[in-house]
Amino acid sequence: MLTGIGRWLRQQREARGWARREMANRLIQAAQAAGDATVPSIEHLETYIRRWESGRHGPTERYVLYYCTVFSIRPSQFGTAPLPPPKTLAPAPGTPSQSRGARPVPVAPAMLDLSGRHPAVAGFVAHHVIAGADVENIAVGQDVVTAAHYATDLAEQAEQHRVGETTTEQLHADVRRLARLSDTSEPSAGFADMRRIRDRTARLLARGIRPCEQADVYFLLGCLHGLMGNIAVRLGYPDPAEQLIRAGWAHADLIGHSPLRAQLRTLMSALMYWRGRYAEARELALDGLRYVPEGWPGACLHLQLARSAARLGDTEAAQQAVRDADEIRNQEHTDELVQMGGQFALSRASHHRLAGAALSGIEDAGEEAGKELERAIELYDEGPAEDEDHWYAGKPLASLDLAMVRLRSGALDAAAAALDPALSLPAMLRVAQVTTRLAAVRDELVAPIYRRSAQARELAEQIEEFSRETIIARLHTLHDDRS
Repeated sequence: MLTGIGRWLRQQREARGWARREMANRLIQAAQAAGDATVPSIEHLETYIRRWESGRHGPTERYVLYYCTVFSIRPSQFGTAPLPPPKTLAPAPGTPSQSRGARPVPVAPAMLDLSGRHPAVAGFVAHHVIAGADVENIAVGQDVVTAAHYATDLAEQAEQHRVGETTTEQLHADVRRLARLSDTSEPSAGFADMRRIRDRTARLLARGIRPCEQADVYFLLGCLHGLMGNIAVRLGYPDPAEQLIRAGWAHADLIGHSPLRAQLRTLMSALMYWRGRYAEARELALDGLRYVPEGWPGACLHLQLARSAARLGDTEAAQQAVRDADEIRNQEHTDELVQMGGQFALSRASHHRLAGAALSGIEDAGEEAGKELERAIELYDEGPAEDEDHWYAGKPLASLDLAMVRLRSGALDAAAAALDPALSLPAMLRVAQVTTRLAAVRDELVAPIYRRSAQARELAEQIEEFSRETIIARLHTLHDDRS
């Protein structure tokens, strides 16, 4: 229960003399000023406010920021700021003028003006606002990030007649950073940075670089398109994701880079699985094994093969693929992508999660699937090993699959406990894979066996409420991307 926050929100609103509809209107104006056009209607937002003030649910991160804007406070003061004296009340965002002598409204994080800034700054601001940094520190940070990226631009211009060592080193460093960032930060924040680096890399080809330098540039473009495609999947854009991954494949195939081809086949197989095209997903995984059949890349392809085979009813092939993945996981293997890590690597926790997900699709393998998923959750709780990164949605997805296994065995209490990691995931990290899996869990809760269960109904309602706030973002320019 969030009774304290709910009471504070109600008192702040009432101290200003605002009805819930006025509060909703001001939150919508704050969202619009921040460039967010995805907030619901004023009627729906009134309902949210009523729930938040009741203490049953708390506002998500973006609404916390909009509340801070409306109340003219910093994120660190949310829930603790004292009630305002009547004489300092500020008008709603967008009000043309204030009465003479009124205290000016301080700029809140959601209202920061990014116009004219370097494109990489948007991701920096989004990350630090959510972390609760002060406005002054965010502003200084913008300048630091902008200066660094313009320095790289200048270095690239200085080396415009060739791909100089400085440019090459920086691009490789950027790709390594983005590979790790894609698993550890909210997805929409990193996409703009990925696109900026992709465009910078593409400019090298446009200016006619030497043939001996082209292979490295094609490799980087293949990596970047793969990373962007993966983020597009998480944001719920499967068609653009497919285009991006295919573009990456074209670059990898052009230079015959087997590890990158295997990685892109893994991504495409996962995408087709998510879209319900299981036969294509299986064929793509099999094709990927032609390029890297050993080590963790091969294990990952075997696990994709296992998931698809299980969905197609080929139980024997699915179980064999899981065994093959276990066998080759620890084989010695290294390449450029393995050294980059992050999205280009498979942690032990993710290995067990994918194995459990595959086995959960087999009718009589529920106990074995449960063990794999429980082991995955244990490893996520232990934290990543020195050479690993953990995807922020890894544990929630493992918990959702475990909940499904428990529900199918009739263990409702155990399923409810398993759902906790998923239902505590912040809205900014609720990617498409999570919401899709949540929908499957909700469908299981309305099966005949649970029809008379009040606990099952409550869980289904909780999932419904949770699923209304997701990261499914508006990437306006993504649909026009043909490169």
